[in-house]
Amino acid sequence: MTFQAAQSYLVQLVNEMASRRMPNRLDRMESFLAVLGNPERRYPTIHVAGTSGKGSTSTMTATVLQAAGKRTGLHTKPHLSSVTERARVDGVSIPPEAFGDLMGEIQIAVGRMGYDHGPPTYYETLLALAFLWFARSRVDVAVIEAGIGGTLDGTNVLTPRVSVITNVALDHTEILGETVAEIARNKAGIAKPGVPLVSATRDAQARRVIEHACADVGAPFISVPDTVRIETGENPPGGQSFTVVTPLDRYDLSVPILGDFQQENAATAIRALEQLDATLRPSREAIEAGFTRLQIPGRMELFPSHPSVVFDIAHNPDKAQHVADALARAFPDHRFAFVMAIGESQDAVEVIRPFVALPGSLFTFTSFSEAAGRNPIPPQRLAVLAESIGARGPAISDPLAAFLIARRNAEPDDIIVITGSTFVVAELREWFLTNSNSTQRRSSVDKLR
Repeated sequence: MTFQAAQSYLVQLVNEMASRRMPNRLDRMESFLAVLGNPERRYPTIHVAGTSGKGSTSTMTATVLQAAGKRTGLHTKPHLSSVTERARVDGVSIPPEAFGDLMGEIQIAVGRMGYDHGPPTYYETLLALAFLWFARSRVDVAVIEAGIGGTLDGTNVLTPRVSVITNVALDHTEILGETVAEIARNKAGIAKPGVPLVSATRDAQARRVIEHACADVGAPFISVPDTVRIETGENPPGGQSFTVVTPLDRYDLSVPILGDFQQENAATAIRALEQLDATLRPSREAIEAGFTRLQIPGRMELFPSHPSVVFDIAHNPDKAQHVADALARAFPDHRFAFVMAIGESQDAVEVIRPFVALPGSLFTFTSFSEAAGRNPIPPQRLAVLAESIGARGPAISDPLAAFLIARRNAEPDDIIVITGSTFVVAELREWFLTNSNSTQRRSSVDKLR
């Protein structure tokens, strides 16, 4: 199967959001993987769930393992530029030719499945492809980011070496539950007997739920806030320096990414890595070296210019608050011009609200093309919702037009922030990298401060 044929096959499958509402979805995933020979059992895994930070924490964990000399698989979602990003080995996406070949095998395997649970969905198919690619690539270890929730997520077929729940906040309430406790209960479904579970959860109610779930199945619970101290240092241009102190060691980190919320993600990744056995656990030197190589596209990703541009996927209220706080601290004397699109499953008012609090903020509301069943809130509706909390701005359906107008109206010292849905960030980032002179993120943030 060609890569183009594989993409055509994928778009015909049940979309990601619909798949989350199917009560038999984990049974279907288990049946699917059994037909494929259970590739997910051929290598150790680290399983990462949470409302926010799980993609960054997964990437940090994989980057450090690679720095330690381990051949490392990484599955994160959604993808930013290409569907091939969902199956990476040592930071390199699966080649399109191999993607097509594996998708051809998967299509044949689907034909051998029983019909008790229905065919695999878009999300499950890509997850299975990642599991297969990691097995074929003979990885030493794979880091697997959960989709939505935990209990019935397709990734919960794993029996990992370490489980992680970064944090818990309100998100996807129509699927996971209306309260933080309900959402925590769903995410805590990844706890496995004898498998350490590391969590940075600070919400007291969510923590109690996760601790009880761990106790019920016999999973050791490790709290990041209780066992880690973070000491901030002098930040280098375009990044940040800090020290993570755990019960086992002290790690002096210099990371080339912005956003002080990443410090807790780093601490969570380190505590997870410390739970591995001697065959996989990286040394302090490998951990410190790994963080210096860290790259997380679309997360507080700065391209300095006049005006400068920041890309960040802040698609839920929790992420938006973290990003707003990080912007205020990184650029205290600058005005922000936001170009935003938000998915229909999100609480748009609460996603927008943290940015309204930043002095002098400007807004342009836009849209994105439907992708894997994800639909945008119409920009006109976003503008009305924003006005209800004191934010005003034009509604421009075409994302590129919205960005170009926002850039034209911005002052040279303003910071343009492309945020909200992954899909609008991906679309505008790809255009920007292709068409802008500022295609390399430069270490010149100090000029902006």
